[in-house]
Amino acid sequence: MAKFNERRNFLKGSVALGASLGVQSIAYAKDHHGYKSEEYYEWRAYKTVSADKKKAVSHYLDKALIPALSRMGIDRIGVFTHKHDPNDHTLYMLIPYKSLDDFAGVNPALAADIKYQADAEVHFSAPGKQPAFTRIESKLHKAFAGMPVLQIPPQSAKKETRILELRVYQGHTEQKSALKIEQFNEGEIFVMKDVGLNPVFYGELLIGHDGPNMMYMTSASSEEASQACWAKFKVHPEWARLRSIEKYKGTVSSKTKDILVPTQYSQI
Repeated sequence: MAKFNERRNFLKGSVALGASLGVQSIAYAKDHHGYKSEEYYEWRAYKTVSADKKKAVSHYLDKALIPALSRMGIDRIGVFTHKHDPNDHTLYMLIPYKSLDDFAGVNPALAADIKYQADAEVHFSAPGKQPAFTRIESKLHKAFAGMPVLQIPPQSAKKETRILELRVYQGHTEQKSALKIEQFNEGEIFVMKDVGLNPVFYGELLIGHDGPNMMYMTSASSEEASQACWAKFKVHPEWARLRSIEKYKGTVSSKTKDILVPTQYSQI
């Protein structure tokens, strides 16, 4: 907290220094995170056609898959649903991996896990004409250098009410998308933390159908609380500096925002 206060005071007195602030932002991020290796994030969407099918897949995730992943040492797993679309029966799952080897090792480990195979028996026995889900859509991301490790929202440990705001920023070229990620690393992540948006993760798309893009998630106790933080973000002096830098203009060609809520067993 002391470093955050120091950084906030520095910004208030030094906005006019421009490029110097950008250097300080990078140094702050590296110091705060101790040069930790960037994690990898798998974002899964389990597509189901009804509330009953969604309930069945949810039971599988809760009672079979997540416990098996936990036995592998994988933690901070999130499972979410859309808040405002009751007709969307998709379950969204976020799985963090410390390395690509961990990611590649999941399926072999599941195949060898006798308890998992037993716990998932009902899920696996669904008939071909009545599957639990239609398809699983999956994307792989790499964490940003400015926030290399996923952070659990403050409300999660106490199972308090919370919403997760998921945003995807697309760039019309690979270069533009990379510049937007650079902008985050050079100060935008700090601004989000400074105004209380409680970022959960930031990820650069490595594999997915809609690249190039980046994805990130913030958390709040309510949508109103989130909106109040975004209002502070818009007038933050460091954000004013960052958005005035010419090379960062026009880096986002389109963006999406989804408000998600965690399932009861979500660890995020």
